[in-house]
Amino acid sequence: MSAASLLLLLFPLCCLFWNSLAMPQFPEKEKDPSYWTMWAQRTLRGSLELENLNKNVAKNLILFLGDGMGVPTVTAARILKGQLNGESGEESQLEMDKFPYVSLSKTYNTNAQVADSAGTATAYLCGVKANEGTVGVSAAAVRSQCSTTFGNEVTSILKWAKDAGKSVGIVTTTRVNHATPSAAYAHCVDRDWFSDGEMPTEALEAGCKDIALQLFENIPDINVIMGGGRKYMAPRNSSDVEYPEERKHNGTRRDGRNLVEEWRGRMVDRKGRYVWNRRDLLSLNPSSVDYLLGLFEPGDLPYELNRNRETDPSLTEMVDKAIRVLQRNPQGFYLLVEGGRIDHGHHEGKAKQALHEVVEMDRAIEQAGQLTSVHDTLTVVTADHSHVFSFGGYTPRGNSIFGLAPTVSDVDQKPFTSILYGNGPGFKLVNGVRENISTVDYEHNNYQAQSAVPLRMETHGGEDVAVFSRGPMAHLLHGVQEQNYIPHVMAYAACIGQNTHHCQSANDHAPTLAVTPPTLTALLILTGLLC
Repeated sequence: MSAASLLLLLFPLCCLFWNSLAMPQFPEKEKDPSYWTMWAQRTLRGSLELENLNKNVAKNLILFLGDGMGVPTVTAARILKGQLNGESGEESQLEMDKFPYVSLSKTYNTNAQVADSAGTATAYLCGVKANEGTVGVSAAAVRSQCSTTFGNEVTSILKWAKDAGKSVGIVTTTRVNHATPSAAYAHCVDRDWFSDGEMPTEALEAGCKDIALQLFENIPDINVIMGGGRKYMAPRNSSDVEYPEERKHNGTRRDGRNLVEEWRGRMVDRKGRYVWNRRDLLSLNPSSVDYLLGLFEPGDLPYELNRNRETDPSLTEMVDKAIRVLQRNPQGFYLLVEGGRIDHGHHEGKAKQALHEVVEMDRAIEQAGQLTSVHDTLTVVTADHSHVFSFGGYTPRGNSIFGLAPTVSDVDQKPFTSILYGNGPGFKLVNGVRENISTVDYEHNNYQAQSAVPLRMETHGGEDVAVFSRGPMAHLLHGVQEQNYIPHVMAYAACIGQNTHHCQSANDHAPTLAVTPPTLTALLILTGLLC
């Protein structure tokens, strides 16, 4: 064997050896059985408190939707969060892990075993299962067939909340007219009809409307809209405010309308503000804003790892501002928050991008919890579908979530990362055999993890996804349920939509958090003494 061949064989083994030496050892206290017993007993005491169910009426409703955030993604993101904090990671907690109730949601579409984001959005927002590729219409509607739209429209919980007098908002890291947010306000048989520029002429002539237009027309007074998608609101070939020299970001509308300017015109004297960069968003005083439109990119927002801290806000910053605007309404609010680029990271085989998106959404969940109360706010965290993402390989405690398995393959004698995809763009052969990843930077932000089957874009997974819930009536999200059950529970908790018969009795018995004013207390004491 030549020296070069020997070096090539030993190099990955050396990498594995040094990686194992660098791995943090598990804490000494974990060797003591009493450590685990005390932890379990502490958890048990907390669980016993859940016997007192929170049956308050939910003043506020928040739905956090991690697009593509299957259970393996949640677990891997938990480990990443811990490792970012200097821990081994496995024992850390995401904010959603702290929610007292967890259930499973069945994600299939009416015509698809493995779902897409449009049909699932119709389920968890409108309360009915639907066909893949369609938003805000029932399963009687057929994708791309305009004529099947009419008479098959279904409304969302966002509209139910608006009709009940609540403020409503949408925050996403994708385009605001992407699949997930569009089901909250649009009725469209094709999720890709972002503007009229993407629609066939026959659909326009038949009376179908693009999703961007429906955003402003169907429910004209949505209080908060934040995300990307500027180019779909602007006339074709008009330059973008942030990228005036890049034609790919030019407007796409064939009708020549500027939907943002039209919105601004309607909001004169209504405390409406439009912002397109982070600086202007953070400078807003929420107490002087009733309507907020923030479009921070021509298309989707960048990944969190790639975000320009000067121009693009984080998801946490958008959620913070949204809640501060919405909670001014004494009747409460409904807020849809989408961590939409989790899905994009997985589709591209870029697990590091996807998992950092989850960690950022978890920060947003924490911030929302600090601004609201479990006594009157039902918060639900879930996903629309999963991905064919996995991690394994008998990795030791504290192994980098993006690192190598501790042994090489016993078939091709090459190392492999713990994270792998069932299919996707990471499939690569070098001289007819699997690539030796010891020669590449597998911890790079844009590294595409190896996959079993070559595809340009990785696919969704078909397994159930988790539903985390806390707040009023959160216990109703239990067991294994159809995905369309979610908005019905949220509406029931808030006494909106069709389930209101229980509301008066609930209000009669709901505990009050009000504190008796000191002056009144003194007066009552004095009255008692005088009597």
